[in-house]
Amino acid sequence: MERLEHECGIVLIRLRKPISYYREKYGTWRYGLNKLYLLMEKQHNRGQEGAGLVSLKMNAPVGEEYLFRERALGTSGIADSFQALNQVIDRYLVNTEATDEYVERHLPFAGEIYMGHLRYATTGKAGAKYLHPVVRRDNWKAKSLALCGNFNLTNVDEIFDEITAEGQHPRDRADMHVVLEQLGHRLDREIERKFRTSKGLDHKGMDITNYIEDHIDVFTPLRECAETWDGGYVMCGVTGSGEMFVTRDPWGIRPCFYYYDDEIVVVASERPVIQTVMNLTADKVSELRPGEGLKVTKANEIEIKQLREPKENKSCSFERIYFSRGSDRDIYRERKALGSQLVPEILEKVDYDLDHTVFSFIPNTAEVAYYGMLNGLEDYYNRIKADLLSQPENQTIEKVQEILSKRIRFEKVAIKDIKLRTFISEGNTRNDLAQHVYDITYGTINRGEDNLVVIDDSIVRGTTLKESIISILNRLGPKKIVVVSSSPQIRYPDYYGINMSRLKEFVAFRAAIELLQEQFKEGYIREIYERAKEAVRTGESYKQNFVKEIYKPFTVEELNRKMIELMKPKEVTCDVDLVFQSIEGLHTAIPNHLGDWYFTGDYPTSGGTHMVNKAMINYYENDYKKA
Repeated sequence: MERLEHECGIVLIRLRKPISYYREKYGTWRYGLNKLYLLMEKQHNRGQEGAGLVSLKMNAPVGEEYLFRERALGTSGIADSFQALNQVIDRYLVNTEATDEYVERHLPFAGEIYMGHLRYATTGKAGAKYLHPVVRRDNWKAKSLALCGNFNLTNVDEIFDEITAEGQHPRDRADMHVVLEQLGHRLDREIERKFRTSKGLDHKGMDITNYIEDHIDVFTPLRECAETWDGGYVMCGVTGSGEMFVTRDPWGIRPCFYYYDDEIVVVASERPVIQTVMNLTADKVSELRPGEGLKVTKANEIEIKQLREPKENKSCSFERIYFSRGSDRDIYRERKALGSQLVPEILEKVDYDLDHTVFSFIPNTAEVAYYGMLNGLEDYYNRIKADLLSQPENQTIEKVQEILSKRIRFEKVAIKDIKLRTFISEGNTRNDLAQHVYDITYGTINRGEDNLVVIDDSIVRGTTLKESIISILNRLGPKKIVVVSSSPQIRYPDYYGINMSRLKEFVAFRAAIELLQEQFKEGYIREIYERAKEAVRTGESYKQNFVKEIYKPFTVEELNRKMIELMKPKEVTCDVDLVFQSIEGLHTAIPNHLGDWYFTGDYPTSGGTHMVNKAMINYYENDYKKA
């Protein structure tokens, strides 16, 4: 019910044939551009703050541009970027025939390599300046570099200190700009090594340049830099001389998939995106494994290599629960499993009274988990029916028909009004508008008699529930509202790509603090703060997550009851209850994506642990003292 923002979506394309090949086979030289557009649009869910793209022309004559970029802010960033590049192309073709030779050598954005990016900001940086791809230009093509990424690093400040200690002077501290300078510096050193080798072979002039471009190994600087990165990342890049590369973090936190044949290499953040655009079955699309790198050289050779030793599997489970497209075959199955596993606890909350319970879902991202919940309920009902039918007194035609006619009651109780935007920031007015974001379907439940169960994929801040959802559902007059989350309680910030970084944002954390205050344990809260602060001071904060101590005294059910108090509007008189997925249920449903730090506080990297302790300090000093 509350939108989480996520960084980001990536696309890489390498055409492995001359542009004339695609015009002859597919009827257009725009084959690569068209694939780029589709791959970006199919990942629009991954970033709506802006978009950008780069095109590399490998055969541009000396004196002409070879690296082209467009970026645009806003939800229409993809369309705006392509509109801008089309205007550039149209100007070049006004009085010129688009022959194969002209397109390949001179036409902007008609390249062999394409890189696209969709952005959700998680660092607080906004504006066109911070859109990817970022570019580092040089008169030596091999030293020119364009980068984009789906990443968040916990140690950008340390990387900044490292490169400035070597004499660099970055003009920005933004993570992507810092990484660009770090990797650019290492790329320069790799080129200098090749330069010395070439000179030793008595090469001169263009022979040196050609030797460097033909022999450069972009994996060398990429590995050197990646060894210093703490966080979740899929980092992509293109050099001016025609090296394309991508690498994934060794914990597998951020996702990356690829496909290649003799015509094209494609990399994207999600498997079904590649399947749809390239018309492939799932088995044809591969996942880049944790710590691996993929590169395509100037000579069009593909290499996949382990750049960092893989760590414990911590692939982001939120990708499976919420972010990635549900059209992926495995994600669809996993989300259904998340819903079906909640059935036993849901039944307890409604006293097993299915005759007087209506099931629904809010928002649309929870729809697949809803189907899984219905499947689980139907299985339960079928067992009940079988038991009833086995009893002698129920074997008359009338009784059999009565038992078989029983059905799970499901309705579409709320429909989001996509035209309404709560853009007014003034509190009371905004809250009033928020209560009209959803239209409810009147007559779907019997007033005062029926329970209403709605499933969501996650509950983070609780503000949407409090300001709109519960009040809206209450208009239907249910006896009881049960809000179900297909994910466990979100208790901890994420530092690897999801936009939730402050402790006070989590309703679970606020509930724990209130429970401690009710028990007169302000001193306990202060003790946790002081331990975290001392650990940061001594450098021990990378080893232990002290925020876990905030939750330690309480059961899930105790936190649930306090969260209901915090989220239930005063005007709602019916009972409200919560059901959360268990950690065990999460891993049963999603066995191959074990990243769960936002639920458990078990961060895969030491940098994440350090950051959560800093978050506790920030909360206590900036928020708790004001309360």
